[in-house]
Amino acid sequence: MNNSQQNPPSPRYLQELYESGVNISAFLREQQGISWNTESIIEVAYDLQAGSYIALSETPEGSNLKERYTSEIANVILSLFRPSSLLEAGVGESTTLAGVLKHLKIPVDAFGFDISWSRVAYGKKYLEKQGIPNVTLCTGSLLSIPFADESIDIVYTSHSIEPNRGKEETILKELLRVTRKYLILLEPGYELAGEEARKRMDFHGYCRNLKEIASQLGCKVLVHELFPVIGNPLNPTAITIIEKEVKKTSSPYILACPKFKTHLEKIGNVLFSPEGLMIYPIIDDIPCLRIENGIIASHYKKLHT
Repeated sequence: MNNSQQNPPSPRYLQELYESGVNISAFLREQQGISWNTESIIEVAYDLQAGSYIALSETPEGSNLKERYTSEIANVILSLFRPSSLLEAGVGESTTLAGVLKHLKIPVDAFGFDISWSRVAYGKKYLEKQGIPNVTLCTGSLLSIPFADESIDIVYTSHSIEPNRGKEETILKELLRVTRKYLILLEPGYELAGEEARKRMDFHGYCRNLKEIASQLGCKVLVHELFPVIGNPLNPTAITIIEKEVKKTSSPYILACPKFKTHLEKIGNVLFSPEGLMIYPIIDDIPCLRIENGIIASHYKKLHT
């Protein structure tokens, strides 16, 4: 029996491995006999890390890096225009989003989603601690983003496409679908990195060729270069800015059914999709909007009205 045929390890066992210092993504890739990260690998690996990014950001070195990094992102955004809405796709624990909002110093409707519920929960508490109210957070997948078409002025990522090598085109199409004016990618600069950094990115299954893929999709790429603030020389951040031509009026709704991209109705403590006849749970005020979270409930609205 090969590794891919073995029974999968329990999350509890993986938690014990993580706490002992094991790289969970690498462990699961080896166990499954693959060289790329599946969504399930990414979900469990990052969920087990929940809270660690906040802890790092509160160290002197981490705090300094976060301030410089988020200040520069805010400067880039304001150099493009003053958005009325902003989305961080792959928001993690909201450490980057909090810093960006702090440095923007303008009123903006802010949103974020992440594949990991635990990280979103930490992020929600972190934003509250930072005195940043009224940010809408939910769970979601980069492969099926739970936001309406052209619903957000500026969408940005911060190393969230990173572990998704092989899925770059699908993710870019989804990000562009949601974006109304500008898409800003802060991701590993594979093509701009040295040999040692590339080898490390290859080992971890990090993304690459984002500019090339964007160009193949017909995008107008304004910038593709190394970002001036880099936390790890072996994982240098590149910034790619894509301008999108607005093709239609903005959507009357923001959050959307991840499967059909249609509007959702809040009924009690769930979000109901009239198109999908599905309900999505809301746990601790966090809408769970991955396709896998949906439950077919064709009579839910009739039974609750």
